[in-house]
Amino acid sequence: MTELDDALAVAWDAGPATASGSMAVGRAHVGEGWSIGHALNGGILMALATHALGEGLSGHGHPDPLTWSATFLSAAQAGEVEVHVEVLRVGRSLSTAQARLIQQADGGPVERVRLLASLGDASRTDPVHRSPRLPDLPRPEACLPATRQSSPLAERITMLDRLDVRVDPATAGFAVGQPSRRGVIRAWLRMRDGREPDVAMLPYAVDALMPVAFDLGVPGWAPTLELTGQVLGRPAPGWLVAELTTDTVVGDLLVEDAAVWDSTGRLVARSRQLAGVRLPAN
Repeated sequence: MTELDDALAVAWDAGPATASGSMAVGRAHVGEGWSIGHALNGGILMALATHALGEGLSGHGHPDPLTWSATFLSAAQAGEVEVHVEVLRVGRSLSTAQARLIQQADGGPVERVRLLASLGDASRTDPVHRSPRLPDLPRPEACLPATRQSSPLAERITMLDRLDVRVDPATAGFAVGQPSRRGVIRAWLRMRDGREPDVAMLPYAVDALMPVAFDLGVPGWAPTLELTGQVLGRPAPGWLVAELTTDTVVGDLLVEDAAVWDSTGRLVARSRQLAGVRLPAN
């Protein structure tokens, strides 16, 4: 079992939820290796929730999240996560279900994430009639590796031990204190242990890079408040390319768009999130 598969594994009390109106409770363990600073990465939590939903709905031919919306209610900590699933509707081509991720903290249960998703079969996304093209960026070996040794800030991102990230030099100025302020970060990414990308990885991939706020000259705090994502195909083996952009910052809020392409140049996932940001006073 790979590190990602281990983080997504749920031990169900009485099996996953499989029918309209059914509910299920299970438990997963997400270790410190998926943290950014003091909190677990939001992408790994979305991947856990969508994978748990797909386990129960795979028998209906709906194993894949085609669209989801996640609201982050509190910062999740490394350790045991309770997964509460409710199937709202089982349809012919789509099923709808919700997941709640809960941890025990401060003497009682604390909800961390609530996610609503529509699931189906991602292989039904062919043919592609219209889609953004893969950005023009150097090959991975000509890009800049993002490692925990690269800066004091990166040292606290333990997730980099599990994710191989190669940042496009044209968007990597933030790493040397020279952000472009265009609001763009592009990078190749893959799992360090050789695990090939699949649909289960995509909810993680859209939120796996450093926040696009880094390119605005705002490193550090940028918590996701809500994220809506879509799966647009099953990724081919090999590297993924992720591009983060923003054209909207208002007050202490930032809108971040993410797009993910597979090794064939096909767009396989997109997302838009509302995140918090703290711009300098001047």
